[in-house]
Amino acid sequence: MGRSERQREIARRRKRKAGITKIRARYADARNDGEKAELLAKARRMSPFVSLD
Repeated sequence: MGRSERQREIARRRKRKAGITKIRARYADARNDGEKAELLAKARRMSPFVSLD
């Protein structure tokens, strides 16, 4: 039997949090504004209201 909708929602939230954490680390190490803009765009696709600063 498959997972309930609530369990899928929790899994999506955990995956999103892990992805945003990785992008935040890469954003902190980014050397120029081009890299930062690219990472910010990727983060916004995952979570529209995220702040990487």
